[in-house]
Amino acid sequence: MALHKPEFLRAILKQTEFWRNNKLLLREIRRFPGIIASVLVLSLLAGLFEAFGISFLLAFLQKLVEPGGEPFSTGFEWFDVTILGINSSPVNQLYRVSGLILLSTILRVAFSYAGIIAAERGGVRLVNNLYKKIFEQLQSLSLEFYGQTKTGEIINTLTVEITQTRQAVGTFSNIFIRAVITAAYVVMAMRISWPLTSIAVVLFSIAAASITTLNKYIRESSFPLSVARGKLSSIAVEFITGIRTVQAFATQDFERNRFYHASDQVEAATMNAVIRFASVKPIVEALASVILVGIIVLGMTIYVPNGSLQVASLLTFIFILVRMTPAVQEISGRFAELSNLQGAIHNIENFLRVDDKPYLQNGYRSFGGLQKAIELVAVDFGYTPEEPVIQGITLAIPKGQTVALVGASGAGKSTLADLIARFYDPTQGQLLLDGIDLREFDITSVRQKMAIVSQETFIFNATVRGNIAYGLDNISDKDVFEAARLANALEFIESLPEGLETVLGDRGVRLSGGQRQRIAIARALLRNPEILILDEATSALDSVSERLIQQSLEELSVGRTVIAIAHRLSTIMRADKVVVMEKGHVVEQGTYQELLGLRGELWKYHQMQQGSKNFS
Repeated sequence: MALHKPEFLRAILKQTEFWRNNKLLLREIRRFPGIIASVLVLSLLAGLFEAFGISFLLAFLQKLVEPGGEPFSTGFEWFDVTILGINSSPVNQLYRVSGLILLSTILRVAFSYAGIIAAERGGVRLVNNLYKKIFEQLQSLSLEFYGQTKTGEIINTLTVEITQTRQAVGTFSNIFIRAVITAAYVVMAMRISWPLTSIAVVLFSIAAASITTLNKYIRESSFPLSVARGKLSSIAVEFITGIRTVQAFATQDFERNRFYHASDQVEAATMNAVIRFASVKPIVEALASVILVGIIVLGMTIYVPNGSLQVASLLTFIFILVRMTPAVQEISGRFAELSNLQGAIHNIENFLRVDDKPYLQNGYRSFGGLQKAIELVAVDFGYTPEEPVIQGITLAIPKGQTVALVGASGAGKSTLADLIARFYDPTQGQLLLDGIDLREFDITSVRQKMAIVSQETFIFNATVRGNIAYGLDNISDKDVFEAARLANALEFIESLPEGLETVLGDRGVRLSGGQRQRIAIARALLRNPEILILDEATSALDSVSERLIQQSLEELSVGRTVIAIAHRLSTIMRADKVVVMEKGHVVEQGTYQELLGLRGELWKYHQMQQGSKNFS
């Protein structure tokens, strides 16, 4: 089937190197047809009034060279008589043409300005759209991605690279606006002398081809710069987040060397890009000057003497070339700038790819709540195929029961809990909710019925209220206070300077470890979850905090299905089922008393830890 003309042109465009290098921008810009139309119309109007100004300039020069000559006219009687005043004195006509030149210039500048503003608005909206796309990408990726990707590289993409992309949009728009005005110059030059214009166009095209080769050279330098910026951001983020460790181990010199080395790499990559980019302007200016001088010489030695071009027309032609040359130089410079930004564009484009990243495919069923049990059937999982973390796990967790996971560090307890929360999917086997594969459920509906309290509690840089009621709307102070009371957090919250409205600082820096843990428990209580995944705190807490947290967790566990990574004897003794794990396998499961009676692994842990409150 034959392609329609627009489809044919689009198919040709997609085969060009320009499309391949800038398809992200071109694809995103298409989402704003109104802005595209505005930029197009305003640019055309700017070009039109530039052409009018040149036409009136030609009339002005003719009047200066031949004051008594034939008056300039457009062929529109009303305009010629009323505006140009062809029936008035030569001096009056000169004043009128001068006024029209000034008016055309003002209108051209006004429409150019409006076109730039419209283009910038499009750029801002496009970048806003990219921010949202990147955020949605971050939301949909599985934890596997975050385990493989440095936080600093993600932050670099969200900040530096997207700002560079914003700059690329402005550059792209500027190229278009300048191209329209340059086209107006070419049209007016053609009206004066098509032979000279044709020669100029050919020469400028040859110059542009040579600059295109240089732009490829510039483009190559943009990719190492993008990589270097990502490494620097990663080191900076690691340093800031690990500042306590850095200071505790007195490794400031080590971190300084890392950061300085990364900063030096950014400097080297930047200078490499700058040197290549800076070469464009002098080369373009030199080529443009040679072309301009050559055209003037041709006009003065051939076209004026043979009578095919008047002096006034040649002067106007030269004026057009003088005006057009900076526009052509700017277009070439902007193309070089666009090449220099290719690393950032490529970074964003790669980040938004969906074929090379791990996703958890969302299910279609809505989870209304647990009715019978959570079951694991022959479940295997490994973060890499070569290194399985858990193998052959078969386990049933009936509704309303507490299951304690016991084992040495690295046994696979946390991984098993992560599978139940569906942070990861099993590589083999099934995880079932009431007999239905967890992967068939909408993950949001499952997690809304679930709460997780871990040792590494994350506190947002927000108020106490904002942290406890995180993600919940229309929560009353009464409910927040009640959750805080049940979590044994109310006393210390009331002692804070502004109570519930106290901002807790980045990662809850104003709170102790035990206080952060109790805020997390209050957060879980307020959600009233059916399923609770609990990673008990170890002996890192003081005895008072530990006792308060234990009381809070007991309150939180009442009437819920609990999966507890257990460290305390009291938790293990109260559990309906104890699951002992070793090297990724379940080696024992049953009640506490049953397993002690077997004198197996739990009994060994019991003997080893006798007199201690922790099992691991």
